Amino acid sequence: MDLISPKERLLRVLEKKNTDRPPVICPGGMMNSAVVEIMNRTGHLLPEAHHDDGLMSELSRDIHEQTGFENFGLPFCMTVEAEVLGSSINFGTLSCEPKIEKEFFSSVAEVRYEDISRLLKSGRIGTIVQAGYKLSKKHPDVPVIGNLTGPISTAASIVDPMTFLKELRKDKSNSHRVLDYISDFLIEYAKLMIDNGAALISIGDPTATGEILGPKMFDEYAVKYLNKLLDGIHSLNRPVIVHICGNMNTVWNQIPAIRTDAISTDAVVNLRQLKESFPTLTTMGNLSTYLLEFGSPDKVAFHTEKLLNDGIDIISPACGLSTSSSLKNIKALTQTVKEN
Repeated sequence: MDLISPKERLLRVLEKKNTDRPPVICPGGMMNSAVVEIMNRTGHLLPEAHHDDGLMSELSRDIHEQTGFENFGLPFCMTVEAEVLGSSINFGTLSCEPKIEKEFFSSVAEVRYEDISRLLKSGRIGTIVQAGYKLSKKHPDVPVIGNLTGPISTAASIVDPMTFLKELRKDKSNSHRVLDYISDFLIEYAKLMIDNGAALISIGDPTATGEILGPKMFDEYAVKYLNKLLDGIHSLNRPVIVHICGNMNTVWNQIPAIRTDAISTDAVVNLRQLKESFPTLTTMGNLSTYLLEFGSPDKVAFHTEKLLNDGIDIISPACGLSTSSSLKNIKALTQTVKEN
């Protein structure tokens, strides 16, 4: 039996302290591990669990117990912020995650700046906060990870994304104003989750990539507003994980400027090389989600061992899991970490 609890192990790694082995986690949010196989076994189903804090907490517990991931992750999608800020959401099905149906604004110039305290009482925020509270009270040794959609991705979920990306160049004043406001909202949402038991926050910002933004705009917008958000969460005495999607070659030297406690990456990134380039970074990832869906347990175990041998600090899937991912493959990941 492990002498260190999952919560203590993860927090020690994020504090750059020694521990017995790397944690193995799947944060939730963008990395939702509510796979169909688990839901069919337990009867705790999506999309119903998006709207019921009891079901949400039970499903999160099911995921933890059946996969071996050493955390609870809430919520199970990346549409919570967009819904609260006005966009229309399709809540999906058992096998299909929620998606933005229609962005609320057609331009950054049209964004309305609502009272943040009122926004925090709307949408599914109360459901997520209550689910986290219940889990933290019933299972104090397992970390509750509260998930946020990052500033760039949230903005691209309330303003038509193609228009938004063009306006980052053409209407810088309103673009900065929108991102500043969204960052303020996200800090307050994070505070609510932390006040109700979240041990740390994970930020997924898939639109904020070097491939989409390029190095100049990555620095001007992604780094700037991620750091504002990170500083706000750190002021609440909680660590933060940031996931950056895609190939990072064009923004490689900018990654250390992000003031995160751990950087999570896509499978295309060589994490060993990232560690060698920037030894002070705490690295997380990055087992291929394609492999988890279509590979074999033996191949999953082989590539997990490679990550362990490369000294990756936190082992996790590389990005969003398919809901049809095999539970056998997921267990091959988690068990390899625990038995290595």
